[in-house]
Amino acid sequence: MSRLLLVSNRLPVTVKGEKDSVSVVRSAGGLATGLSRPHERSGGLWLGWPGDVSRLSDTQRAKVESQLADLRCVPLYLSASELSRYYEGYANRVLWPLCHYMLDRIPRQDRDWEVYRKVNERFADLVVRHYQPGDTIWVHDYQLMLVPGLLRQRLPEARIGYFHHIPFPSSEIFSTLPRRHELLKGLLGADLIGFHTVSYVRHFSGSLLRQLGLDTDIDRIIWEGRDVRVAAFPMGIDATAFESLAKEPGVLEEVATLRRKAEGQRILLGIDRLDYTKGIPRRLLAVQRVLEREPSWRGRLRFIQVAVPSRTQVEAYAAYREQVDELVGRINGLYGGVHNVPVHYLYRSFNEKQLVGLYRAADVMLVTPVRDGMNLVAKEFCAARPDDDGVLVLSEFAGAAAELTSALIVNAYDVECMADAIEQALEMSEDERRTRMRALRTQVKAKDVHWWTSSFLDRLQGLPAVSERKTGNAPEALERMKAAPRLHLLLDYDGTLVGFAPRPELALPDDALRALLAKLLARPGTSLSIVSGRPRETLEEWFGELPISLHAEHGLWSRLRPGQPWRMLEGVSFEWKVRARPVLDSFTQRVPGSFVEEKTASLAWHYRLVEAEFGALQARELRLLLSEAFEGQGMDILPGDRVVELRPRGVHKGRAVGEATQGLAPGTLVVAIGDDRTDEDLFAAMPPGGLTLHAGNKPTRAGFRVNGPGEVRKLLSALVEP
Repeated sequence: MSRLLLVSNRLPVTVKGEKDSVSVVRSAGGLATGLSRPHERSGGLWLGWPGDVSRLSDTQRAKVESQLADLRCVPLYLSASELSRYYEGYANRVLWPLCHYMLDRIPRQDRDWEVYRKVNERFADLVVRHYQPGDTIWVHDYQLMLVPGLLRQRLPEARIGYFHHIPFPSSEIFSTLPRRHELLKGLLGADLIGFHTVSYVRHFSGSLLRQLGLDTDIDRIIWEGRDVRVAAFPMGIDATAFESLAKEPGVLEEVATLRRKAEGQRILLGIDRLDYTKGIPRRLLAVQRVLEREPSWRGRLRFIQVAVPSRTQVEAYAAYREQVDELVGRINGLYGGVHNVPVHYLYRSFNEKQLVGLYRAADVMLVTPVRDGMNLVAKEFCAARPDDDGVLVLSEFAGAAAELTSALIVNAYDVECMADAIEQALEMSEDERRTRMRALRTQVKAKDVHWWTSSFLDRLQGLPAVSERKTGNAPEALERMKAAPRLHLLLDYDGTLVGFAPRPELALPDDALRALLAKLLARPGTSLSIVSGRPRETLEEWFGELPISLHAEHGLWSRLRPGQPWRMLEGVSFEWKVRARPVLDSFTQRVPGSFVEEKTASLAWHYRLVEAEFGALQARELRLLLSEAFEGQGMDILPGDRVVELRPRGVHKGRAVGEATQGLAPGTLVVAIGDDRTDEDLFAAMPPGGLTLHAGNKPTRAGFRVNGPGEVRKLLSALVEP
């Protein structure tokens, strides 16, 4: 395998400094465990923040760097200000609540954005310094969403992956973010973008469509001329390690102790970081509701809630802790006695052996976040039950619910529903418990963290090698055009000379465009043609007085000089229009904002004014219906930019090239510029030696690429500058 460069906010280590010594200890987290094998096997590097080393002496820091180098870890040191504003600020006060649907917790202003951007640039610069040709780069999580795009700018040929470890919100939620475009473009720098679940993939695709107008073709997005793949890779745990730990004598002794202390009681268990996404208050209320409505459980339930301290410097977390503390006190005050309380609340960290002991001792595991990317605790519980016993109550809003379907799935916002599930779990027969747990354990063991790692890397490294674009850039094209003694320009209109408008009639040529065309025509040895999908009446009205040739409706109609009559291609049949028009009209009636444009021999269903995701779905359905209903009837169905166009078969822009270029002097350089699929026909029909430019980011046969109408105008303006 190629050398792997892993990039994450935090290195998989803990730096421990004492008076006279310092040590670097490997972390035992899921990501560190999963990536350790490919990190070692590939001889790669792991790049990230090593933790706070500000209090270390120069000697201690040198020792830390030496030990990090031995572990092939490359540190990026962050100042206290950077940590406060990039990590605690933008990442955890803005992106974290947004991705977990907690809009009310987001500050009114994203004042920390600039620091977030600059730290992402520092990460990208560090990767570039250590990159070697052929390396695979894998960037992790929401703290570094800009890094793939920054790397693509610096390393255009690199193979780059990105994995999003938290939920990706629906497009409606994501659209509330002021920096939404920058973040999406940042992620699109990757070749492969991974999420835990198919629903997150769908949400991401919806945001691309709504914000950037990019459609996802199954798992493929076209961005800046590249294929970007997106897919679900549900993360797992080191199931074998948890199972082995659960069988150790020391753990079994702890399990026996826990059960002895809870003699006569059933153990409910919750283990979470103290985070407002984990649903702890509602979980406590569900336990309280069980005790309220079923007095027989009072004194017979012991709910152990482990709350691991998290982001204690963030104000929202301190307030959340107070809320949990108050609830625990209230429930214990209502239903506790002198010798026992129902809720045993433990606000501290536990080591892995202690956690596994709790997992194996529990009768019921409550994993009820209100939103969670995956939630590995649910999987750890299953792996730690080689006795095939215990019941998992799991929120439908955890990513794990898509896989662990044999759990009792609950709505974490519905306290009554959770109380019902707790009672069902407590009363479940042994046979049902074991049947459910065996199914859960089979799933967890089959798709463990090593499966997750290899699945992602195999997919990323199996993608076609990233090479230099076949298309050149604008300066190269300009140099060739300026060097030519004579020049003829074949120009598309919509999406090439002007941007798209909500309705076709609004995309009028502006004064700047008219002035530019006049300068081009005044340039010695230069002539031009406009080859457009527009009706001939429109082109005549806009450009009829200019000494240029006009080609309308994708080459169906041509007029070579002002005053000449328009001529239509011979042998064109459009009898199908009468039958196809009612189909388009029916879609117009059911899709508010859409409309039909009729031309001589073609029809176009526009949905630019329709909500993006709904419009795209309806367009797909329309294309499928038309292809089935009119197969073999002399009609082509062309998907365009928020339009589905129907035109006679055999009519395309390539048919206009011969007429537009006839009579040109030998040695004339013919240049074609266009932006969509219809212009690919134009490029294909170019005479030998011609120059082709694609205005956009779609796949193209064009030899050169510019980025939209703005750059097209800049290119043409540079052509006429002295």
